Amino acid sequence: MPRLSEVIAALEILWPAERAESWDAVGTVVGDPDQEVSRVLFAVDPVQEIVDEAVKLGADLLVTHHPLYLRGTTTVAASTFKGRVVHTLIKNDIALHVAHTNADTADPGVSDALAGALDLRVVRPLVPDATDPEGRRGLGRVCELDHPLTVRELAARAAERLPGTAQGIRVAGDPEAVVHTVAVSGGSGDSLFDAVRAAGVDAFLTADLRHHPASEFLADRAHSPLALLDAAHWATEWPWCELAAAQLDEISDRHGWDLRVHVSKTVTDPWTAHAASDTAHPSPTTALPTSASRPPSSSSTGAPN
Repeated sequence: MPRLSEVIAALEILWPAERAESWDAVGTVVGDPDQEVSRVLFAVDPVQEIVDEAVKLGADLLVTHHPLYLRGTTTVAASTFKGRVVHTLIKNDIALHVAHTNADTADPGVSDALAGALDLRVVRPLVPDATDPEGRRGLGRVCELDHPLTVRELAARAAERLPGTAQGIRVAGDPEAVVHTVAVSGGSGDSLFDAVRAAGVDAFLTADLRHHPASEFLADRAHSPLALLDAAHWATEWPWCELAAAQLDEISDRHGWDLRVHVSKTVTDPWTAHAASDTAHPSPTTALPTSASRPPSSSSTGAPN
């Protein structure tokens, strides 16, 4: 069995820490470099539910996409939920390693896995990494469809191929518009709108789209008459876990490590339910408050102190 330091060295070749954004927190969070590793679990989020799964599985190493302490901390007390994660990992001799923005820009990376899940052919990075002379690394991917689809059909494909979440897929733009090319970016993507415009694609599929950036982006129809498809953040990044697990499997075979590599299927998307609005009645009548329910005026007596 390999030592943790050997496995981490292999992962660092796939996702070098120096390629992470300056604000990111990647690398090994917990773990003894000399401990042996026989079983590895990949997941998106380093939350207690995933750590408990790693304990039950008998994993020696947990690899997650999202950092545990992105903004730092002054305590790992078990009275905090992140501290309890650390305590559980250490008590059970489980290491934690994080590959975040260094996995986003990798070749292949998070957006390659997302494109693969949707059966899209990757053409190039959406935002190329200037340090890559081959032009393969970078944020997001510009892709082509195997055959044209309407926006509605592309959304249906995404809903079918990506892990199920309460959100599903939201669409902004003409559902019947025809899509030949699409940009994809796993995780939050509205910071990439300028690059999407410049790419000249028909649609952009990402996650965490906010009201104002999306509204302003769609309003600029003269320059960018394309559709937006908004999926759940977790769902757009989970396919990377399967890609990363396959990469480690190949490394294990090459080195004769015989690692047992697993991908968590636990849904850690924070949203748990969805109630659809009645879009046939977009402007419901709002009843005025009755005298009993109307808040008191400033001249009313008996106001709380």
